[in-house]
Amino acid sequence: MENITLNWYFGNDRSMLLCNCIFRMGGAALLLSNRRKDRKRSKYQLVQTVRTHKGSDESSYNCVYQREDDKGIVGVSLARELMAVAGDALKTNITTLAPLVLPYSEQFKFLVTLVRKKFLAMKVKPYIPDFKLAFEHFCIHAGGRAVLDELQKNLQLSEWHMEPSRMTLHRFGNTSSSSLWYELAYTEAKGRVRGGDRVWQIAFGSGFKCNSAVWKALRPISVVGESVPKNPWADCIDRYPVKVKA
Repeated sequence: MENITLNWYFGNDRSMLLCNCIFRMGGAALLLSNRRKDRKRSKYQLVQTVRTHKGSDESSYNCVYQREDDKGIVGVSLARELMAVAGDALKTNITTLAPLVLPYSEQFKFLVTLVRKKFLAMKVKPYIPDFKLAFEHFCIHAGGRAVLDELQKNLQLSEWHMEPSRMTLHRFGNTSSSSLWYELAYTEAKGRVRGGDRVWQIAFGSGFKCNSAVWKALRPISVVGESVPKNPWADCIDRYPVKVKA
């Protein structure tokens, strides 16, 4: 759970007021186990994690930063370079993750492009792997519409793949790290998760950080028939998706 009131800003600096507008209260909890006997009742298996931290770069370190304004009021400032910094962190993260999850056919295409560009000095467009061959579901940090639009474009995802992230942003706003779990809950409430499905969670944070978690569903996941609803979408999932203004 994240307490957003801790960093509430009472000043007039526009770069620091933005945080007051975009962040919302959210919370999530999960139980992890490494005991084999718990596999039967587990929903997912954690397959892979990749953590990228760009704090050694000054622009990355300062793009989301808690500081005092000229009147001594504490707040969190967001730099204009945020999207560029996030893109660089994502690129580094994907470069590490791709060989671990992509099928060999996609890895080969990526390698050929890399050799042509770096070793043969050829001017070729960087090859963007088709991550839809590696994952059935995508949970992308709901930081804002611009973030989701850019990732959809770069990863070549369909509206169906982006639906959990966009609907989470629409209903709950930017709940920081917990947004990934609201998105996964949306996918479950829609009855889309089948046994063997793979889920890619992509998260961003100050630092600047970009983290990936890959999960594999151990069984079909459904919220239908629960006597006590445990899913935040259970009472309204039939109303989604809704049309979001462009």
